[in-house]
Amino acid sequence: MTKLNNVKPHRLHNEGTPTLIVGGVVLLAYIVLGYWLLVDFCLPLYVGVLTVLLIVYGIIVNFFRCPIRIFSGETENVVVAPADGRVVVIEEVEENEYFHDRRLMISVFMSVTNVHANWFPVEGQVKLVRHHNGNFHKAWLPKASVENERSTVVIETPSGHDVLVRQVAGAVARRIVTYAVEDQPCCIDNHLGFIKFGSRVDVYLPIDSEVHVELGQASTGNETVLAHLKPKHS
Repeated sequence: MTKLNNVKPHRLHNEGTPTLIVGGVVLLAYIVLGYWLLVDFCLPLYVGVLTVLLIVYGIIVNFFRCPIRIFSGETENVVVAPADGRVVVIEEVEENEYFHDRRLMISVFMSVTNVHANWFPVEGQVKLVRHHNGNFHKAWLPKASVENERSTVVIETPSGHDVLVRQVAGAVARRIVTYAVEDQPCCIDNHLGFIKFGSRVDVYLPIDSEVHVELGQASTGNETVLAHLKPKHS
């Protein structure tokens, strides 16, 4: 499949632009006004507060970083990690939103220190995009996949497999952004979406998929190979 030439060249995700601008204005205002009001009276207080603000702003910048990653391997029947984080689930489950049968679910949990951009795990054609409002349970709980705010994306691969990707909001994450569009092609290297402030991404695969990760293993979005899909015989 031909790769789409829309890999974003920037290093900070555009989802963070409003937050970073507001944070930058607040930081700059404190530097100027705080220096004028406090530096002659209480220099330690001024420096202490400035240090805290710089650390907080640095964490926010780190959160919205958007590394450019190009998958270097063969993409046919390959399933790559859709997010940075840690593999917290590898199990057979009943998937009752789209498949209504048993699927192999692999879940990647993202902490607040991880990159929160999400990548397409497979190449193919987007068949379905559906957003669900819901609760905000802790993202690592099993019920989060079906009760929390979530977005479901189903992709048909060139080999005829249907792969479901579910972005799941957590206790802190309150905004899921999904870029996938129904009836449009998608490919590895491109962003599927973004989740603000920690959550998880579930991938539902055919039961006979060959898994290449273990529970607790760290994953790197668009780099770590989660599994291989078994070729379909004609």
